[in-house]
Amino acid sequence: MIGSIAFVIWMYGLMVVMGIVCSPALLGPRSWSKACLRLWLKLVFGGLRLLCGIRYEVRGDRYRPTGGALVASKHQSMFETLAFWQILDDPAIILKKELAYLPFFGWYAMKVKNISVDRSAGAKALRGMLRQARDRATEGRQVVIFPQGTRLEPGERESYKPGVVGLYSSMKVPCVPVALNSGLYWPPHGFGRKPGTIIVEFLEPIEPGLPKDEFLATLETRIETASAALLPQGPATDTTEAAP
Repeated sequence: MIGSIAFVIWMYGLMVVMGIVCSPALLGPRSWSKACLRLWLKLVFGGLRLLCGIRYEVRGDRYRPTGGALVASKHQSMFETLAFWQILDDPAIILKKELAYLPFFGWYAMKVKNISVDRSAGAKALRGMLRQARDRATEGRQVVIFPQGTRLEPGERESYKPGVVGLYSSMKVPCVPVALNSGLYWPPHGFGRKPGTIIVEFLEPIEPGLPKDEFLATLETRIETASAALLPQGPATDTTEAAP
């Protein structure tokens, strides 16, 4: 618990300090803010390893996208919201609009052109999300969505929201499912963190063009099956591995 509290202080304290020091980058090209964000994350994950004993490992490297793609990931903690900026080349993560207003984090998140969504705006929000996602994919970026819409405890199930189907149909690029077990070590809520290795596993892409129902069923089956296999009681997987 002491290490976990120290890490929270480190992460947010560093956010404030670097947010101020790097603030001129907000007035420059996107690449400046992107470099500041990556440096912050490098220090954050260094602190996570040192203070909490948590590392992460990336599997399924042959499926990791490098160009325009839709990435649909399991969501168990704040870890993956941050880690995809380390793991992928140039992601655009779909975030709640409220996060865009957070001091420092929100400013840089919007400067690097993540995608904010106002969940209360209904169909209008969906149209805006689809438009931004198409633009980001055209730019060769990876659009990241958490299709269940909320953080879940390891092993917990929740229905997949229709937003991911809309993105798949609209973007017309491969959808790469991602399984993970981050909630075992960085829980969805609270300060407590446990030592261990978080696994982020890229799965076989789903090519564009499937009927909506078939796509959603395929996506859910792949993510849930692979995520369950990463839990302590799950069977071993035979995916390739690549150290981040």
